Amino acid sequence: MNDYKNKGAYEKAKKRVENEKRFYSHLTAYIIINIALLFINSGFVDEGFNNWLDWHLYITPIAWGIGLAAHGISVFGKIPTFGKDWEEKKIKELMDKDDF
Repeated sequence: MNDYKNKGAYEKAKKRVENEKRFYSHLTAYIIINIALLFINSGFVDEGFNNWLDWHLYITPIAWGIGLAAHGISVFGKIPTFGKDWEEKKIKELMDKDDF
């Protein structure tokens, strides 16, 4: 029975890692594509920083950002915060990883 629990835990952890990997790929695409779109659509080459305040430049990043946030919440299960629990978990993780 212990092997069954280990196999189930392994499969669950593997699926979690795959979901996190997809999320970080999504985040990378979001950053790269939206930076490119901002430079292309703003007319930066022709007009410099004059058009950066036009609201239509930010529709795609905002709409896609909402979808990205929903994806992140579905992967990580909650909105990440940097509270006391996070600090303790991070300290333990670093102590386990490195020899202090």
